[in-house]
Amino acid sequence: MVKSKGFTLIELMIVLVIVAVLAAIAYPSYREAVRKGHRRAAQSAMMEIVNQEHQYFVANRAYADEGTLGFGLDADLSQHYTFTIAPDAGPPPGFTVTFTAIGAQAQDGPLTVNGAGVKTPAEKW
Repeated sequence: MVKSKGFTLIELMIVLVIVAVLAAIAYPSYREAVRKGHRRAAQSAMMEIVNQEHQYFVANRAYADEGTLGFGLDADLSQHYTFTIAPDAGPPPGFTVTFTAIGAQAQDGPLTVNGAGVKTPAEKW
């Protein structure tokens, strides 16, 4: 009897099936982790905007819109979200920051925070 060297086709197919099953389980978890990472980056940027708005209010006695505030998203975040700042003259004066998810991130829906710190939707924060 001659000993063969190498792998049989059956052995290779079994390995491919195992790898495919592992990938099918791991990939959705990976995508979810990436999506949550983008959401956390958006939330961080939103809180930075809130801080800048409060500083602007102290200096100018009014809240600014996105053009006046001059805040820009970094390149990576701008691929996944757009934002608006809606000042409210009041009384009392306030503002609302809204980040709208785009592209693959769109299933997240919009995130908002206002000048009083109310964040919606609560389950995304």
